[in-house]
Amino acid sequence: MKFIFRGVGLIVLAVIAYLAIWPVPIKPVAWEAPIAPGYTGKWAANTDLENLSTIDLKGHLGPEDVVARQIDGTTYIFASTHDGAILKINGKTQAFTVFAETGGRPLGLEFAASGDLIVADAMRGLLSVSPTGEVILLTDQVSDGSPILYADDLDIAADGRIFFSDASTRFSAKKWRDTLGASILDLMEHSSNGRLLVFDPATGKTTVVKTGFNFANGIAMCPDDKCVFVADTGTYSVWRVWLDGNVGGQVDQVLTNLPGFPDNLNRSPDGTYWLGLTSPRVDAIDKLSGKPFLRKVVMRLPNRFKPAPLPYGMVVNFGFDGHILNQLQDPKGGYPTTTGALDAGDGWLYITSLSAGSLARKGWSSSVAEAN
Repeated sequence: MKFIFRGVGLIVLAVIAYLAIWPVPIKPVAWEAPIAPGYTGKWAANTDLENLSTIDLKGHLGPEDVVARQIDGTTYIFASTHDGAILKINGKTQAFTVFAETGGRPLGLEFAASGDLIVADAMRGLLSVSPTGEVILLTDQVSDGSPILYADDLDIAADGRIFFSDASTRFSAKKWRDTLGASILDLMEHSSNGRLLVFDPATGKTTVVKTGFNFANGIAMCPDDKCVFVADTGTYSVWRVWLDGNVGGQVDQVLTNLPGFPDNLNRSPDGTYWLGLTSPRVDAIDKLSGKPFLRKVVMRLPNRFKPAPLPYGMVVNFGFDGHILNQLQDPKGGYPTTTGALDAGDGWLYITSLSAGSLARKGWSSSVAEAN
């Protein structure tokens, strides 16, 4: 019996030692998470995102972002997917073809004035795809030599400059072979290492606009390109980075203490913006915000005990000043991990996802928006 107790004791000590000192990839930084607002007040729960129409992607998963393009009078939706394919979807017939293969994980999409599709690929960098589907690398490093480890989202200014997020300079999507896994590592570390970059096609140079983000995510240009909106996933907020004039380089927060993790940003034809919340706030992450050591312990646990997105769909429509115009929810999470929404101007609001095998959409027009 003594040997049994001794053996059990050694096992317990080994487990404690493992949880206390086993190396982990993160170096957590203490911070203070704001108290989650819950789904009350301006975030009052609703079911406006339930029972969406869906377009089956036939085995392609994770339509993370979409962009619309009029071709011969028909609206086509281009969608980035988990397997590296960019799909070209006919908005009327729902038929699609594979427009291009990036060989990485395409995320943010926008069309340049030239007609080329610009892609933020988490594993490759910033790409350009010609109308015939030819993929060209624009940049995978900043002009100072630092690599772009996690290109996430982008938008294009009127002068052609491409503003895009490098979500993490610590955790490479390619190294970890998983965009979600790398993002969780960055969020658990919370070391403010994300950045806003700009690529200038005229010079071929990539420069840093702003640093200090906690997983820099969605990107959208402000009116007249005087500023850029950046979704800061780790602080549940949307920042506005000013570019010109006396306030150039300054930042302010437009949306704060969101009820979930902000992801993609898209401009709408009416001049407003759409934001996706991939998951509700995770209580364990908030409670451990000021406890770096315990966050390390969590990262030593089996994967099933680590933080993960929760099933709850939500997209938010807001104005330049941060005023909430519409917020659509699906508390049941029928369409999972909602990353964003795009008003394509064809009567549909397209809803994107980190993991779904379909592209969702909801009937939408200005009259619907005004009624909400």
